[in-house]
Amino acid sequence: MDLKYSAEHESFRAEVREFLKGWPLQGDEAALPLDEQERIFRKRGIEAGYVYRSVPKQYGGSEQPRDAIKDQIIVEEYYVAGAPRDLTTQGAGMLVPTLLEFGTEEQKARYIPPALTGEENWCQGYSEPGSGSDLASLQCQARLEGDEWVINGRKIWVSNVPKADFVILMAVTDPEKGARGGITAFIVDKGTPGFNIEREIPMLGGSRTYELVIDDLRMKDSQVLGEVGQGFAPMQKRLTVRRLEMGAMCVGMAERALKMMCEHTQQRETFGTKLSDRQAIQWWIADAATKIHATRLMVLDAAEKQDRGEDVRTEASMIKVFATEMATEVLDNAMQSFGAMGMTRELPFAIMSQRLRLARIYEGPTEVHRMVIARRTLKKFA
Repeated sequence: MDLKYSAEHESFRAEVREFLKGWPLQGDEAALPLDEQERIFRKRGIEAGYVYRSVPKQYGGSEQPRDAIKDQIIVEEYYVAGAPRDLTTQGAGMLVPTLLEFGTEEQKARYIPPALTGEENWCQGYSEPGSGSDLASLQCQARLEGDEWVINGRKIWVSNVPKADFVILMAVTDPEKGARGGITAFIVDKGTPGFNIEREIPMLGGSRTYELVIDDLRMKDSQVLGEVGQGFAPMQKRLTVRRLEMGAMCVGMAERALKMMCEHTQQRETFGTKLSDRQAIQWWIADAATKIHATRLMVLDAAEKQDRGEDVRTEASMIKVFATEMATEVLDNAMQSFGAMGMTRELPFAIMSQRLRLARIYEGPTEVHRMVIARRTLKKFA
C-alpha cells in the first residue's frame, strides 16, 4: 500500500483551506450572535460539500461518495484554522452514521435533517455514577410494561443537555445478558416526562456536563435505536467514527501550535540569540513535526481501511491514545516557547490545552484503550 494522500485528496485539502478563509465571518454577519454565525457557516459548508458529505440528499446532505480520508482532512483543517469544532463532522456527524446504519426510515427522516442544519441539537446518555467507561456495568434499566418500555436510573457526564432536542439513552433491557445482548439504545425527545436534569457540572474548556435522573421514563418501540438488546452496536459505530476524527482533531491542533511556535521563535530573541537557534527549541520543533507526521499516517491508514469496510476498532484505540498524548506534548512545548504570553488567555493555547486534557478522558480514557490494545495484541500472538 502506498500510504500517502492522492492528488485528489491534496486538491481537496486545498479547497477546504480556501473555504475556511471565510471564518470568522466578516461585515454585518460578524455582529450576529455566535450561534447564528455558526449556523450560517454550517449551511455554507453543507452547500459546498465540506460538512456531512456522504449524507443522502433526502436527509439534507450532499450525497457524495463515502471517503473517510476526506472526512479526516476536513476535521484536521477545521482545527488548524481554529473554526468552531461543532462545524466539523464531529457535531451531528457523530450521530448521523449511527442513524443511517441503525435507524428506521421514520427516525432518519425525523432526526437527521434538523441535526445537520443545527436547527436541533442532541446529546448522549451513556455513563453513570460508578460505572464510568465500564458500560457493561450499567444500572439504568428499562423494563417492558405492555407496549411501553419504562426506564429508571441515573446518567452523568452528559454534555449539551439544556440545548438538546433529543437524547440517545442507553439502558439495560435484560440484566442476565448485560453487555452481551442485554443493553438497548433509545431516542428520547425533549420534554418527555421522567427525564430530569439533577445538576450542572462545570468542566475544563468552559464546557458543562450534567447529571440526569431518569424516573419512570416511558418509551415506545418506535423509539428504540437499532435492535432491542443490541445497543452496543450503534454506540460502537459512533465511537469508532469519533475516535478517528479525534486523531485528525489532534493533528490539526498540534499543527496550529507548531506553526505558532515556529513563527514566534524565529522572531523572539533572548540574550542576543533567537529562540529558534537554541537546541532545546529545535528539538521541540523536530519532535513535534515527527510525531504529527506519524499521527497523520496513522489516521490515513485507519481511514483507508475504514473505506474498505475493515474493522478498525484497534487502530481507533491506538489513535485515541497516541494522538491525544502527542498533541498534549506539542501544545505544552509551544506554550513554553511563548513564556509568560503562552500562559495568557489572549492566545488560543489555553482553550486548546483544556480541550486536549478532556480528550484524554472522553470516548474512553487512555488507560482503558491501552488495556484494550494490549488484550487484542496478546490474543493475536497467543
